[in-house]
Amino acid sequence: MSVSMLSTFVKPMHPEGRRFVAIAAAITAVLFFLWAPLGWIGLGLTIWVYYFFRDPVRVVPTRPGIMVSPADGIVSLLEPAIPPAELGLGEDPLLRISVFMSVFNCHVNRLPAEGRIEKVVYTPGKFLNASLDKASADNERNGLAVVLPDGRRYGVVQIAGLVARRILCWSEAGQELGRGDRFGLIRFGSRLDIYLPEGVTPLVRIGQTMVAGETVIADLASATKED
Repeated sequence: MSVSMLSTFVKPMHPEGRRFVAIAAAITAVLFFLWAPLGWIGLGLTIWVYYFFRDPVRVVPTRPGIMVSPADGIVSLLEPAIPPAELGLGEDPLLRISVFMSVFNCHVNRLPAEGRIEKVVYTPGKFLNASLDKASADNERNGLAVVLPDGRRYGVVQIAGLVARRILCWSEAGQELGRGDRFGLIRFGSRLDIYLPEGVTPLVRIGQTMVAGETVIADLASATKED
């Protein structure tokens, strides 16, 4: 098998997944000892766990003024919504783009646009289906308010889903991150909400497939052009 073909199937794995793969592999070994057919099922699950925690290299667009998707998945919601109060983005509705991640998507989250992390706020909650609109308010979540270089602000919120039970965020308030930089991960099915700055026009549609760090979701210059 050539190097290019190998890289298509074998992806780097995020360190967060190592212990889960090790646990799955240990269980698989026991299953093989008990009964070979169960062992093969365990092997399939072990491969899936590795695949879930994959962290492939992404080619982040360099065009100035754009925002990229923070997650792999599909656009499930695209509508004005009031941002979570804890982010301090105001009480007026902002355009919200929701990206739903199934258990088969890569779950490493990336920052949509370069800026300074103004605040990181964790909020406990329920574990409803992440594709539901009310999941934004009711589910466990972790929100980031980000200040762009021009002073405008936007929000990105990690939302736990029906299966997800752990939101990870390794970014802190005051940290400067670039577009497409990794900032967190959610384990086993979830959603990301992006609250665009006022007046910014989205460049995606409901049902569109997103690739974290690569798919352009908005042009920050669009508000200026309209003004």
